[in-house]
Amino acid sequence: MYSQALNTEEASSDISPDADRFQACIDDEQRIEPNDWMPDAYRRTLIRQISQHAHSEVVGMLPEGNWITRAPSLRRKAALLAKVQDEGGHGLYLYSAAETLGVSREDLQDQLLSGRAKYSSIFNYPTLSWADIGTIGWLVDGAAIMNQIPLCRCSYGPYARAMIRVCREESFHQRQGYEIMLTLCQGTTEQKAMAQDALNRWWWPCLMMFGPPDTDSQHSDTSMRWKIKRFTNDALRQKFVDATVPQGHFLGLNFPDPDLRLDDASGHWQFGAIDWAEFRAVLAGNGPCNRERLEARRKAHADGAWVREAALAYAAKQRIAA
Repeated sequence: MYSQALNTEEASSDISPDADRFQACIDDEQRIEPNDWMPDAYRRTLIRQISQHAHSEVVGMLPEGNWITRAPSLRRKAALLAKVQDEGGHGLYLYSAAETLGVSREDLQDQLLSGRAKYSSIFNYPTLSWADIGTIGWLVDGAAIMNQIPLCRCSYGPYARAMIRVCREESFHQRQGYEIMLTLCQGTTEQKAMAQDALNRWWWPCLMMFGPPDTDSQHSDTSMRWKIKRFTNDALRQKFVDATVPQGHFLGLNFPDPDLRLDDASGHWQFGAIDWAEFRAVLAGNGPCNRERLEARRKAHADGAWVREAALAYAAKQRIAA
């Protein structure tokens, strides 16, 4: 969900020579650029997905931002500060990519601040301990990488190019998080217990990040045909589990899933049923921190009004001087 689109009722109704040429370009692995002809449904799908992704990056600064002043060392503080700054930059790249589709950044911001916009459900959970910061880097950013690397080959050029830098930075974030978890697991009994508690709370929400199961993803086929998505939700979720479980076992941690087991025949880790009722509740605004996170964004937007006004005034003076 960090970068996978939510289910929509969108479908393409464009049947024309232009649509045929458009699909031929997609099939030939050519990039679609802002000035190229594209179906209206393609444009709307991209606006929805890219804006949802941008909102998620911006709201994603909040769970970790409140730990900057409480990081256990100057090194940890500097690294976390850089990470939160990166997330803000990711939002900037993505809002810019969305603007190339004809939507204004002001409209996208209004959608987020009004509560009408969707963003990843994962960012509506609390960060209760320093281990949560490590777990977010290891699991949440690890899941984001699984989602986002295929987006570097998205058919829409501005989105694909933005994702190249985003993925490079997310890789740093994931390594930073895993290093925090490794340090905790090699520490005292209390520190390892803290790491285990964080894993217990974040594991299932991370699996939900990939979006609803393929059986409930009614229009995924269209996004796959347009090569906005390259893999289904369930395929990416399975890839994430297969990569992450051995990492957790190396740390000496136990996953909170009694059904987790390695299937020797397929080589995949089989996992238990996900509570999709919780997922839907969080998306509907009833998660642990939905209201808190949205209010924090509104306050930040209001507090930054003077910066926007000063920038506009400076730009006006520059135009007059020119």
